[in-house]
Amino acid sequence: MTVTAADFQTSGPAKAGDERLTHVGRATRLLMRPELGALLGAIAVFVLFMSTDATSNHLWIHQTGLAAWTQQASVFGIMAVPVGMLMVGGEFDLSTGVLTGVTAIVMWFFMDKLHWNAWLAIVGTFAFAAVVGLVNGYVVVKTKLPSFIVTLATFFVLRGASVGGVLKLNAGSTQVSLTGSHYAGLATAKTIFGSSFLASKALPNGYQTADLWFVAVTIVGAWVLNRTTFGNWIFASGGDANAARNVGVPVARTKMMLFLATAMSAALVGIISFTQASSAVSEQGVGYEFFYIIAAVVGGCFLTGGYGSAIGAAIGACVIGMAFEGVIYAGWASAWDFTFLGVILFLAVGVNTLVYQRAMKARR
Repeated sequence: MTVTAADFQTSGPAKAGDERLTHVGRATRLLMRPELGALLGAIAVFVLFMSTDATSNHLWIHQTGLAAWTQQASVFGIMAVPVGMLMVGGEFDLSTGVLTGVTAIVMWFFMDKLHWNAWLAIVGTFAFAAVVGLVNGYVVVKTKLPSFIVTLATFFVLRGASVGGVLKLNAGSTQVSLTGSHYAGLATAKTIFGSSFLASKALPNGYQTADLWFVAVTIVGAWVLNRTTFGNWIFASGGDANAARNVGVPVARTKMMLFLATAMSAALVGIISFTQASSAVSEQGVGYEFFYIIAAVVGGCFLTGGYGSAIGAAIGACVIGMAFEGVIYAGWASAWDFTFLGVILFLAVGVNTLVYQRAMKARR
């Protein structure tokens, strides 16, 4: 059968006026992107610190400055992406910060106390994090308690166990480290998780492999959220959980998988930090959960759920990384870090709200 252009022509005023066929311009489509505000903010923050750079050779715009703020951004970004996806799904996880430190300690325990191969310790660390994530998700979906409360309880449990356990196992010291001269598999684990690349005369230490993990997590998160059925389930679960259940979306399973993802990402950060330094501190990562949430909010993720972007959360992490390092390069007192972050958060909420309202108008 031959198909002609006439076959696609519509007739009658009803079809001609079908709002689903309304043309949406490029500018409108751009304004509908949740990460637009974060991108504009990132450009503004970069330009701000470029203009206020107080270093003698204006290192902010060179490899030294790039390596500095991307190293900060990667630590925040690996967590901000899954945390942002969880927020799109309508939930929060306040245990992510402390879990990054606990998993580093768990890896130390497996290697130093149980004498496991580094790669077996990595598997065990991921397994430990998976249990924590699944417990968080199970309690939230079964009890219907607010995830804020459930994960806050997990935060205190992990923090107490971390401090008490380390003090007991480490002769009263809150810092743990590998004490032996050789640990099987540690060299290759460092290469994958805790090394650097592209070292040069201008940048002797190169860029951290954490940057590559950050990029990988962002790509996977963006693909899952925008290109898969599971991504549609996330948006539906966060937008209206009851309506999503009525159309067959497995809301409970979706949310449990999201909690699992945040916990596994926390383990990845813990493994990266431990392989970099071969040491950890009992309260490492405590308080960072707020930075992850800030990065997600700056990136366009709404606290009410149902709207957001993995790429936006990654850009939000870059904004935070630039904020922390830019204050140093500008020669400002580090005490202004949090004030600057507060201003960024306030402006981001306003801009993202305007972008969202514009997007909703464009869809009508």
